Amino acid sequence: MFLPLIALFLAAFAFGTAEFVIAGVLPEVATGLGVTIPVAGYLITGYAIGIAIGGPLLAVATKKIARKTLILVLGIVFTLGQILCALAPSFELLMAARVIVSFAHGTYFGIAAIVAVSLVPKDKRGFAVALILSGLTVSNILGVPGGTAIGNALGWRATFWAVGALGLVATLITAVALPRTAGASATTGSFRREFKALWRQQIVTSLIIVILVMIGQYSLFTYIAPLLREVTGLDVNTVPWILLLYGVGSTIGVFIGGRLADWKLMPSLITILALQVAAFTALHLVSPYPLAMAVTVVLWGGVNFAFGSPVQSRILAWAGDAPNLASSLIPTGFNIGIAIGAVLGAAALENGYGYRTLPLLGAGALVLATLVAITSHWLELRSTVRAPQPAE
Repeated sequence: MFLPLIALFLAAFAFGTAEFVIAGVLPEVATGLGVTIPVAGYLITGYAIGIAIGGPLLAVATKKIARKTLILVLGIVFTLGQILCALAPSFELLMAARVIVSFAHGTYFGIAAIVAVSLVPKDKRGFAVALILSGLTVSNILGVPGGTAIGNALGWRATFWAVGALGLVATLITAVALPRTAGASATTGSFRREFKALWRQQIVTSLIIVILVMIGQYSLFTYIAPLLREVTGLDVNTVPWILLLYGVGSTIGVFIGGRLADWKLMPSLITILALQVAAFTALHLVSPYPLAMAVTVVLWGGVNFAFGSPVQSRILAWAGDAPNLASSLIPTGFNIGIAIGAVLGAAALENGYGYRTLPLLGAGALVLATLVAITSHWLELRSTVRAPQPAE
């Protein structure tokens, strides 16, 4: 089942590039559309809100559609959406185009997680989730720096054309490689059972953890390009290389997280969250120093993405025989946090706080996430209830 997983990885890479690349060309987009950088940052917020709303709605509406068919339709919508982004003549129309893409994005990642774990044995589910997540991290290694470099050389609109071409390639490969029956069991079951599963303690607290981590992450990452330019003092052409380092750290971290999810899930998750607190604190301290900042960015990327596999594996395990709605809320949780984080970052900047204060927002959010994880694990250990089995 390696080739189908690679197909899902490629589509995740395309979606990840579309979401994250805007951070690398944010100053150019702001200049080109005649808005300020904090206002341009709402393009990230709007995308995140679209995922949060569109993912669960489409997951329910398309529940009976074959998973492969739906994934291919989402790939087509994604590709056309990138063309609209490239042609958008105003900030408002660019926002509308990104929201269209975000609906497809939110639905895709919920489906991809279900399909991925259906393709592998139980003891490899953490690895399967990690491979899908690695599409996001590799998008930070190749997609974001590459898209940023393209934007710097040819203009930000060329970035969207390139991402659209990437989406088309990913869709064609998925059409060839993914089995027609992949994830078939997820099209069965009632909405009542799906909704009831959401209220399991492990699912609720895991989604809260996801939101808090993303608040911390995107209060900083949304404005990473201007921070590196104004605080660290890097040249505009050096920024893509720092983003590349972040992506390298992220990819290493996501596979470490996948292994840990298949080993000791909750102790690993708690440790990863605590390490994120340390990483954000370090970013605040070393941001004026280029070499130290580069090293810390690698570590930050690693611990940030390491948490994804354990937390998503936990949600899918406790969703059991009702995975559709719960899995669609994974990207919703991620992007509610992204939206809030981007808004908090913008509010801090607009109220006179400098870019260097943004890592402290992240550290505070991660302290809360760590406390939630510890409490949830304690409650789980005291309970006699065990995770339900997936539908066959």
